[in-house]
Amino acid sequence: MTARPWAPWRLRWQAWWEARHRPTERWQLGQRNIYILPTRAGLAFGLTLLLLLVASINYQLNLGYALTFLLSGSALVSMHVTHASLRGLTLHVRPPAPAYAGDAVALEIVATNPGAARHGVGVGVHARGAEGLAWAELAAMGQTTIAITAAPLGRGLHALPLLRIETRFPFGLFRAWSTWRPAGQLCIYPRPEAPWPALPTAGPAHDGPAASGARQGGGEFDGLRAWRRGDTLRQVAWKAYARTGELVSRESRVPARRDLWLDWSQAGPSDTEARLSRLAAWALRAEREGVSYGLRLPGAELPPGAGQAHQQAVLQALAAWG
Repeated sequence: MTARPWAPWRLRWQAWWEARHRPTERWQLGQRNIYILPTRAGLAFGLTLLLLLVASINYQLNLGYALTFLLSGSALVSMHVTHASLRGLTLHVRPPAPAYAGDAVALEIVATNPGAARHGVGVGVHARGAEGLAWAELAAMGQTTIAITAAPLGRGLHALPLLRIETRFPFGLFRAWSTWRPAGQLCIYPRPEAPWPALPTAGPAHDGPAASGARQGGGEFDGLRAWRRGDTLRQVAWKAYARTGELVSRESRVPARRDLWLDWSQAGPSDTEARLSRLAAWALRAEREGVSYGLRLPGAELPPGAGQAHQQAVLQALAAWG
C-alpha cells in the first residue's frame, strides 16, 4: 500500500501541535482553550437553512421566513450550550498504576464540575479520534471519575499522552473540544518471561542482622547466657533462676542467612529485553515464594529485601534501566 504524499507533512504538523502543549497537573477549561466548529451534520443543517431562505425569498413565504429564523436561532443557542458544556470544568489525572509492556494503560480522569450538570462529555487520548473517547455525564457541583485506556507501550518511563475533551451536546451541530497534556509519567515494567523460569542459586551463607536477631528470639537451643536488658520473658530460663537465683536467658542457634541475587550476568545470553524479562519473572517468583532477593544490574544494585515495596522498587529499576 503506497503512502499518501501528505503523510510526512501531517506527522510534522501533529508533532508541532503536540509540542505546543506543556504538561500541567490541572487543566481548567475556559474561553482561551476551548475550540468550537460545526460538525458535518451542522454544515448540512446550515446548507438546509440557506436553501430554505432562498426558497422563502423567491416565493415570498412568510412562514418560510419564520421557520428559517426559528431554526437559525435554535442553532445559535445550540452553539452556546455546546461551548458552555465544557466551560468551567477542571480536570486532573490520578497517579496511574504501573503496567507491563504490551498491556493497555488505564488512566483515571477526575472532572470537577462547579456548576449545573453537564451531559455528553467525552475524554480520551488525542491520537485515537472520536472513537476512542469515553463519554460521561457530570453531576452538578461535584466530581466525576472517567476511566480511559491508552495504547500499549514499551518498557520504560513515558510521559502521559495528550488528551482531548470533547462534547457535541445538545444537537450534534457543533463540536467543542480542548487538548491537554497532563503532567506525570507512566512506568511500564518489562513483561515477565512466561512460564516463570526457576530461580538462580542463592549466594554463600553469611551471618547478618536478621540472623543475629533471630538467634536471640528463638530457634534451636544453643545454651545459656547472662540476662540482658531487652530479653523477653520467654527467653528467661526460670528453672536455672530457681536453682541459682541469677537471671539467665536461653540462646538459640539459627542457620546463617543466604541472599538470593538476581544478577544480570546470570539472566542468559539473550538480548537486553529478554534478560530484563527474565529478571522481572525472577522477582515475581521470589516474592511469591517469600525469598529475600536483591538485584544487580550493570551500574546499579538494590540490596536484598522482600515485600510489595521492594518488588515495586526492583521492577521500577528494571523499567528505567538503560
